[in-house]
Amino acid sequence: MEAQIQNAIEIAWNPLSAQDLKAQAFDFLNNLRSEPSAWQACLPLFTRSPLLPEIVRHASLEIINYAIQNDQLDLNSLQEVRGGLWAYVTRVYGGAAGEGEVDSASIQNKLTQTMTFLFSTLYADTWPGFFDDLLGLTGPDAKPDTTNLAGTMLYLRIVGSVHDEIADVLVSRTPEQQRRSTLLKDLIRRRDARKIAGSWLEILTQWRGRSDSIQELCVTVMGRWVSWIDISLIVNEAFLNLLYPLVGRVGQTSSAVQPDTVGNAAVAALTEIVGKGMKPAEKIELILFLNLNPVITQLLESPPLHERRLSSEYDTDLAEAVAELVNTTVEQIIKTIDGDGSNPETRQRADELLQAFLPHVLRFFSDEYDEICSTVIPALTSLLTFLRKSVSQEGTLAPHYSNMLPLILRAIIQKMKYDETTSWADESEQTEEAEFQELRKRLHILQQAVATVDEKLYIETVTGVVDGTFDALARQGSQMDWRELDVALHEMFLFGDLAVKNGGLYTKNQPTSVASMMLTRMMLKMVESDVASFAHAAIQLQYLEICNRYGVFFEVHPIYIPKVLENYVSLVHHSHARVRRRSWYLFQRFVKQVRSHMGDISQTVIEAISDLLVIRAELPNDAPDASSDDGDQADAVFTSQLYLFEAVGSISASNANPAEKQKTFAESVSKPLLSDLQHHLGPAKAGDRRAVLQCHHLLMALGTLARGFSDWTPGAATQPPAKQVSDAFGPGAEATLVALETLPSSYDIRTAARFTFVRLIGVLGARILPQVPRWIEGLLSQTSSLDEMAMFLRLLDQIIFGFKSEIYGILDSLLAPLLQRVFAGLAQTPTGTDDEIQLSELRREYLNVLLVILNNDLGAVLVSSTNQNIFDTVITTIEHFATDVTDLLTAKLAFALLIKMSTTWGGPDVIPTSSSSTSSTSQPTTHTPSNHTSAAPAATTTTTTTTNSATSTNGVPPPTSPTTSHPIPPQPSLPGFTTFMLHRFSPLCWRIPTHPAFHVRDAQARQLLHEIAALQKTLYAKTGDEYLRFLREVEFPRLGMVDGPGKEVDAYVEAVRTLERRRFAGYFVVSSPPFSPLFLLSEVKE
Repeated sequence: MEAQIQNAIEIAWNPLSAQDLKAQAFDFLNNLRSEPSAWQACLPLFTRSPLLPEIVRHASLEIINYAIQNDQLDLNSLQEVRGGLWAYVTRVYGGAAGEGEVDSASIQNKLTQTMTFLFSTLYADTWPGFFDDLLGLTGPDAKPDTTNLAGTMLYLRIVGSVHDEIADVLVSRTPEQQRRSTLLKDLIRRRDARKIAGSWLEILTQWRGRSDSIQELCVTVMGRWVSWIDISLIVNEAFLNLLYPLVGRVGQTSSAVQPDTVGNAAVAALTEIVGKGMKPAEKIELILFLNLNPVITQLLESPPLHERRLSSEYDTDLAEAVAELVNTTVEQIIKTIDGDGSNPETRQRADELLQAFLPHVLRFFSDEYDEICSTVIPALTSLLTFLRKSVSQEGTLAPHYSNMLPLILRAIIQKMKYDETTSWADESEQTEEAEFQELRKRLHILQQAVATVDEKLYIETVTGVVDGTFDALARQGSQMDWRELDVALHEMFLFGDLAVKNGGLYTKNQPTSVASMMLTRMMLKMVESDVASFAHAAIQLQYLEICNRYGVFFEVHPIYIPKVLENYVSLVHHSHARVRRRSWYLFQRFVKQVRSHMGDISQTVIEAISDLLVIRAELPNDAPDASSDDGDQADAVFTSQLYLFEAVGSISASNANPAEKQKTFAESVSKPLLSDLQHHLGPAKAGDRRAVLQCHHLLMALGTLARGFSDWTPGAATQPPAKQVSDAFGPGAEATLVALETLPSSYDIRTAARFTFVRLIGVLGARILPQVPRWIEGLLSQTSSLDEMAMFLRLLDQIIFGFKSEIYGILDSLLAPLLQRVFAGLAQTPTGTDDEIQLSELRREYLNVLLVILNNDLGAVLVSSTNQNIFDTVITTIEHFATDVTDLLTAKLAFALLIKMSTTWGGPDVIPTSSSSTSSTSQPTTHTPSNHTSAAPAATTTTTTTTNSATSTNGVPPPTSPTTSHPIPPQPSLPGFTTFMLHRFSPLCWRIPTHPAFHVRDAQARQLLHEIAALQKTLYAKTGDEYLRFLREVEFPRLGMVDGPGKEVDAYVEAVRTLERRRFAGYFVVSSPPFSPLFLLSEVKE
């Protein structure tokens, strides 16, 4: 067995092994993990001498670990594993030097893991001397000395691993694992904590100056354990006398080239000590006892953090470690000040500590390295949160707190600045740029917190920075540091969060607040300055961002619009790709805001950017060495270019331009697009890929131009564009159809055509309706995907809703061919998860279209002479979806559609309205459309209130006319629809509930049952006693449901008759005496 396992491991990890043989080896080893006796063969493979290959030993220990972790071993087996491993450990790691070669680091890690699992399993009851045995590795008589480095290292490794297993707060544990961990920690505290802490003291003493690796590991382990053992075991004179020299030496010897890892570990241990949970007064005492302020001051003045700060030898690891210590200390101080359990004296002492530590926080916050700055952001966040809370409760801040805010705010603004070494938008520094922008977002949150605490200070500080920067720009011109100008513009951009938070920047053309007034002053300074021509791309882009964000400023000060537009037109031609593409988007946003003030300059602006409206499609580079981002880059450029077409549309459609001029503008842009489209259709049809892509881009541009002209949608309260504008886009619609008919098999062309069709509706309105059959023919081709069908049906929903008064004739003629294509799509067999998702979506969109038709009084089109031949197929598909237990959402929608059909064609209610029901999904009506009726008109009844006391022969009172004692007969709008509903719709109510795979406890299942209950109430409302008789005489006998001693069927029929919709739905879904329909159905299932 051992040889077999060894052979399988060697085959599995041999890169030269045959793949089929390797697969067999992995299968064998995977099966071996579940074999309880596998450890018996694996243990010798690990301990055997001479040693086997490392991979064999590693894999053998992994199998043993799996068995221990998953409780596959009984106590005797665990003891054997313990005995075998411990014998190996004492042989190799015990004594002065052990026997043989010490294991590699990876094997030691795996061995440490195994010993830790044995500890978790055996320490409580079977191996209480676990730590005593381990201590035996560190020296004679379990007293650490310098004779056994390997044994001491293994001891510290295992002790550290024990912490990770039972006390690491970042490890997720089950409740049972947490209970066991708590028990083990309690046992360690009671049995061995003092002994273990003493061993650390001895190790640090014995190995001082002899082994940095031993000292580093010992200090690290001690820092991890301190969070859950008695603090006095660590924080005492003996320990600190050993710890502080390690902290102190880091300030002398550490550098970026040769960091002092021992010293860094000592600083990290201090951080863990400070972060230990304690009472407020005790925490302040601890911080004072540790004398942290002088220690940190000394470290900050040491060469690695002071003299070398601006050099390449700056020790960032040490700086980050000390910053973490400062951050933790300040957070603990603030918790003490803000905590309910602190007395005045403790708060006073904590206050003094906070003032002493704030300079340390700001020192690291202003560090040139963003990682170090980010380390103390939590402390600043806690401080500002505390100050905000104090202002909220007290109404003002104490003077010493108020004095902190300017220091913090100035540090935040300074940190917003790009580093001296940064090259903006350098392709090689994209990662650093992204990280800096992320840091700016965090700094912005801090800045907002300052503004919340002291709004006046924030306003004065930011306006002072911005005003001073613009004054400096006027003096220095192009010689000014772009970083200074960038941070001022960035602060100006962020200032809007305060200026516009109270309902906008202006009210009746007057600033709404002091902040709005100051922002207006800054905007005036900016637009009157020459900042847009400053020769740095970052500044020019910031300028555009600000103009776009505060577009309302230009509506109040329209005199500046021509100048800003001139700058925009210049910058959309920028040589830097990033600025150019972003400026196209910002230009579109800006002109949309100010187009009503552009007037005569509209034509000038359009002509100035006309050279950018030339489309040149680019295929991704197919060369083997081409960048994988080439295609994405080309797509990004074209996507940004589309904003220019929308901008032209927005400018043209301004009310300041007469309709004829709007038409001229539209034709000046669309005609070149259509000419280019006609030119490329031939090559595209011949298979030219670039020509196909060019046609796609041209269609997208045409649709985007139309969107710029009008965002009107069918059914909207606003009016569509003028007739002249529609005339300008008429040729575009025809050209798009020609392209679609020429290249029906091209997915790109169909996608672009669909995009354009949606947007042409906004400019053509009802004029596009006669073309709808051609659009259907092109967009739903033989090669159209299910997803494309679903998207088109969603579009058709919008068209039906928006043009319901004009679309009946067109819908009547196109419905049958449309549904035939949809039926073909629904009949497809999905081949993967994506196909299943798309098919489900198509089902729901199909049902939605039918609902939209009915909800907009167009139901007559479904039963017209043109479409009668497909009506039964429609009903069959609805029945199929209503009984599909694998897709409950679609089933729910199908029942909603059945309810709508019943209310539309079932005639007037024949029982009191309070007993009828409708689906929450549909909006039922009780009449057919008067202008498109193809069935018998609905009957009408005169209503007055009477009492019905008649009783039917089966004991259930029949519905009666309000004016007589005789039941009202059903009067369906479609002849024979009453029988149709009873025999086709009613049986569906029981198909899904009786299905073995249906689970009533599922949330979607319960929603579906509510819909089924609503259909039953609707059938009763339309047919009255006929439905109750059908249930008794046909439906229930067919299901095998007959009255028992409890008269369950009688009770159910009575519930249908008497309960209002919501109560009946609850009755149908939830089991309740004396009749539980779901209980009966469960019997039917069996």
